[in-house]
Amino acid sequence: MGASKTPTRRTRFWRIALAMLVLFVVGQLALRLVPLPAGLFAPPASSLQLTDRHGQSLRAVPDEARRFHGRFVLAEAPDIFVHATLAAEDKRFWRHAGVDWLAAARAGKDWLMHGRVVSGASTITQQLIKNAEPRPRSLRTKLIEAAQALRLEQIWSKQRILEEYLNRIDYGNLCHGADTAARFYFDKSLTALSPAEAALLAALPNGPARLNPFRHPQRARARQRLVLERMRQNGWLAEAEFQRSLTEPLRFNDARRAFAAPHFADLILAQNDFTDRHGSVATTLDLELNRFVEHAVRDQLGRLRERRVNHAAAVVLDNRTGDVLALVGSGNFFAPDGGQVNGAWAARSAGSTFKPFTYLLALERGDTPATIAADVPVEFATPTGVFRPENYHRRFHGPVRYRIALANSLNVSAVRVLERVGGPEKLRRALCECGVTTLEKNSEHYGLGLTIGNADARLLELANAYACLARLGEHRPFRLLATAPAPPPLRVFDAGAAFLVADILSDNLARTAAFGTESSLRFDFPVACKTGTSSDFRDNWAFGYTPEFTVGVWVGNFDGKPMERVSGVTGAAPLLHGIFNHLHARRGTSWYAVPPEVVERTIHPLTGKLVADDHFDGVREKFLSHALPPMESAADYDAAARVKLPAEYEPWMASRDNWLGARAVLAGWPMAETVRLLSPLPGSVFYIDPDLPLSIQRLPLRVAGGAVHWESPTLRIEAAGSAPFVRLSPGRHTLRVTSSDGRAQETWFEVREL
Repeated sequence: MGASKTPTRRTRFWRIALAMLVLFVVGQLALRLVPLPAGLFAPPASSLQLTDRHGQSLRAVPDEARRFHGRFVLAEAPDIFVHATLAAEDKRFWRHAGVDWLAAARAGKDWLMHGRVVSGASTITQQLIKNAEPRPRSLRTKLIEAAQALRLEQIWSKQRILEEYLNRIDYGNLCHGADTAARFYFDKSLTALSPAEAALLAALPNGPARLNPFRHPQRARARQRLVLERMRQNGWLAEAEFQRSLTEPLRFNDARRAFAAPHFADLILAQNDFTDRHGSVATTLDLELNRFVEHAVRDQLGRLRERRVNHAAAVVLDNRTGDVLALVGSGNFFAPDGGQVNGAWAARSAGSTFKPFTYLLALERGDTPATIAADVPVEFATPTGVFRPENYHRRFHGPVRYRIALANSLNVSAVRVLERVGGPEKLRRALCECGVTTLEKNSEHYGLGLTIGNADARLLELANAYACLARLGEHRPFRLLATAPAPPPLRVFDAGAAFLVADILSDNLARTAAFGTESSLRFDFPVACKTGTSSDFRDNWAFGYTPEFTVGVWVGNFDGKPMERVSGVTGAAPLLHGIFNHLHARRGTSWYAVPPEVVERTIHPLTGKLVADDHFDGVREKFLSHALPPMESAADYDAAARVKLPAEYEPWMASRDNWLGARAVLAGWPMAETVRLLSPLPGSVFYIDPDLPLSIQRLPLRVAGGAVHWESPTLRIEAAGSAPFVRLSPGRHTLRVTSSDGRAQETWFEVREL
């Protein structure tokens, strides 16, 4: 009997073994028929990531579902983070075949004992399946996911499964993928995470909303401690490191830092179509420099707050490439009072910032820095009436060299020069060639006032126009993307003439009359500077450049409300000064070598003509060698060695503004002996100068001849000593002047705001 049972047992054993083998083979063959979610094989999502020129993150741009995705390879993930993930989600990942049967048995036992789910049993592979094809949660769903997990492990390596999981899983706050989450929560790459940070990050997929560290920090910290404990138990974390990690404070990233350079990033997204772009996109921005400019803008706004100044913007350009290195559109992007308005791109009244281009056009046509512009009352006929520009901040200067007129930003001279070079269309066309896009109307609309602020401009575009001056007349489009094409520069202006403009704008001595010797435009190194202010102190500007950099600053209020008498030199220029000092200290700046076509000669300051080097009134001036002024001659002086001035200076010579005294005389025009009205002339139009305090903006009343009496129905006649004047207010006004013999003359004029 015993002998007969042995074959029977052996037969049963082999039958069972064969049956199990058949079941295994059939199971494996059946698994091959299990369909896998199509989402697994779709290209993994990857958000657009904007970085600065050095690779630092500026902003992750969400996909259509408003989610952020990143992409990295498993080889780049540090062991500490991989171990933290396995400790949190699947400690037997490397040993199971897609389903952890031990964990499944434990979960089933807990469910039977407690009547509810106490612990999960899903492996990383199963979670990857669930992420690729979300389904309603049920036992049937779990069985399908288990079968698909087993199938996936047949065709994908463990490394690929783990890599796909780490790139696809949800870490909360719209972040999908471990590297994206690390940058969002800690402003670090995965490789830079500490064990405590790695454990916190690995804990989040267990319940991204429930464990949100911003809303539920205690829950997140408790889950992190559990992950650290599991890492220690599995030998992935030494005891000392474990203890240190338990007490390590977690410094979460300020969400605003994950939203760096917001105005710059918004401008890029508005001007480029990134529909089919994913991954990292390098920009031209230098994030470190941009953060310095942000702080500088906020500091200056703090100093100006009591003067009703709420907003400012600044840009920094690399002149060699046109790259925008910094762009700050407001003092605080998150401020409720217009913080998201991009002051670097908003069109604002340009003030007198176009003047350098006006003088450059004149230098190109043969004028020189010594050419004389008559800073005396002048009238221009326009389609809307008589235009008579004025300088209210001081008396008229009489004969003024271009160097002095531009350096001191004199309005009358600038208008005269623009009329001399051919009118506003010449200037409008030149500015358009430099990339200014806001001058869309015809030149008649702007008139000669274009050169003193009768138009709008954008800070970034105008800064790029100044960069054209910095490149000595070569225009390059500004660049926001490091990969943007860099077309060859386009020559817009003569290089020699552009050098002379840079020389004038960097001449601190030449601008002393208007700005003093110690203004914010004075540097310890050469910088070409220009300020501007619009009507009623609504906008003020400051631009500066060296061969390396161009800096532009705007200060004002986005709602257009006037500041409290803050001009370009007091509002924008201090910010310009601070930024350029930083650039000079950190990166270095230089100045232009004198071009071979530029020569230096001695001239007479009242005639602009060449004189002997030892002339007692001579001053040195730079010229293009092909555009030298003539030598002085005896015809330039009278018998008493006084400089002869043309007839247009007659009213000025008879006025209190005449500072020349016995140094000059009218050429063949004796001074009038009878009473004759000199200022204001009938039909004159005056513009209030926004660069100057209203208290000093006076219109002197002038006659040639004897004593007179002034009266006006709209203005109060005042006197400073024996010189009568009126304080101006916008509108149309009439004046009546009566001589001592009873004869009267009337005049009318209009006052406008720029």
